[in-house]
Amino acid sequence: MKKIPTVTHQEKQVHVVHGKPVFYEPEELKHARALFMDSFGQHVPEKEMTGKVRLLIKYCFKNNGKHKDGEYKDTKPDLDNSTKLVQDCLTRLGFWKDDRYVVSLIAEKFWADMPGIFIRIEGVS
Repeated sequence: MKKIPTVTHQEKQVHVVHGKPVFYEPEELKHARALFMDSFGQHVPEKEMTGKVRLLIKYCFKNNGKHKDGEYKDTKPDLDNSTKLVQDCLTRLGFWKDDRYVVSLIAEKFWADMPGIFIRIEGVS
């Protein structure tokens, strides 16, 4: 994934129909979700993981030439909102039954000469 989407799960929209709120995903969020599903879908395990898991995510955003390779990125998107979208996609794809099984979450974002999202999932006791 050369360019990591910067849209997050928090960017859902709402409009009112007959006095009731209706939530929907804007096109940019739908596109990001589809990109993640396609990318992560290539790595779905044969059996979904059972029990407790540790999820490690490293977001490596394309270095814009102003930072050192591996320098922490302290600009948007917010790390927690980005991680929710990734977890939702991994759940939908069947990596585990429910993201409640993620008992340890380590997420970091960096500037990098080699951009991408690097994910490690492991069982924990």
